[in-house]
Amino acid sequence: MRRADILAVILGGGQGTRLFPLTKYRAKPAVPFGGKFRIIDIPISNCLNSKIERIYVLTQFNTESLHRHIYGTYRLGRFTRGFVDILAAQQTTENMDWYQGTADAVRQNLEYIRQINARYTLILSGDHLYRMDYNQFLHSHIKNRADITISVKPVPRCEASGFGILKTDQQNRILEFVEKPGTDRLDASASPGLPEETPFLASMGIYIFSTPILFKILRQNQSADFGKHVIPYAIENYRVFTHTFSDYWRDIGSMESFFKANLELTSLKPAFTFYDEKFPIYTHARSLPGSRVDSCHFERVLLADGCFIDGSTIKNSVIGIRSKIATNSLLENCVVMGGDFYESKPKRGAIPIGIGKDCIIKNAIIDKNARIGNQVRILNQENIRNLDHDNYYIRDGIVVIPKNMIIPNNTVI
Repeated sequence: MRRADILAVILGGGQGTRLFPLTKYRAKPAVPFGGKFRIIDIPISNCLNSKIERIYVLTQFNTESLHRHIYGTYRLGRFTRGFVDILAAQQTTENMDWYQGTADAVRQNLEYIRQINARYTLILSGDHLYRMDYNQFLHSHIKNRADITISVKPVPRCEASGFGILKTDQQNRILEFVEKPGTDRLDASASPGLPEETPFLASMGIYIFSTPILFKILRQNQSADFGKHVIPYAIENYRVFTHTFSDYWRDIGSMESFFKANLELTSLKPAFTFYDEKFPIYTHARSLPGSRVDSCHFERVLLADGCFIDGSTIKNSVIGIRSKIATNSLLENCVVMGGDFYESKPKRGAIPIGIGKDCIIKNAIIDKNARIGNQVRILNQENIRNLDHDNYYIRDGIVVIPKNMIIPNNTVI
């Protein structure tokens, strides 16, 4: 099949409230991840590695940094007809509303999709962490002569109530969709042929449509969301099948899952790794020097480029690009996103970008360009689950220091 036969549409998400305050100044797909990447790099890299080179990214909120990252990173060159383009929400004479949901976002851009003239349209989420060859996904779609194919992951009973569960027949055709079923409906939602430990098929929110069917369904059903509305409607009226994906997959759209997924990268054998030469994750190419470390103690640390770390102890943490950590500080279970630039001469008496001397920081996310003073303690000793403060936030028990925030000397959080 020709590469031009498939178009990828990546849904950039809404306001990103589950990742606030990391989404205070940026769209959710633009949130830094893994020291030097952005979340959007995951689905775009999966597409490029699958030889899918026509990609739309649909966004609506705080798109400036996402625009800059995509257009500065994914220039596919003059010798290809491929592209990675942003389709931001816009008011037109035909539609004065912003995107109302995932299906509505695609519906409002059907004219752009029509212009590509691809036989198949791949719909992806912009906040998932996984590595997938979409050609296998497409092969399942074609083999089953499906109108729609949904990628699913087998999950155990203890996790099933957190997902949309799809019940299939022996040929993997979907019979029923149940959104986050309660315990009373679980047994009736199990699919045949699955092992006892993972008897349920969870929707990953990844779809392949035969493009004419996509147009037809979105015109027949004016609902706003794929998962809640359009897919249940399609199951009753079209050939909808599953494609089983058994490798690592995680929704990192919530603060807790985002934090855990970052810290898992510090393991010597993480469940998801960026060290795959055959299926790399791409990002913006920076001309940064190697990190400089002096008299430090590291345990399970993922260290990005261009950092300066002096005489500190860091455990089970991700340290992002251009991070500066001063003498005698302790960081444990932290995600430090680093800086957008080097500050050569801070103003006299001002707290410089980075983490100061004699700090103790545990279970925290430090966003870019944050200024942490000397002798700061970030510990959340009262185990607060959620809190909004002038200088910081607590989400799911994790202290989050927003981008560009200043934490004065001797502060205790």
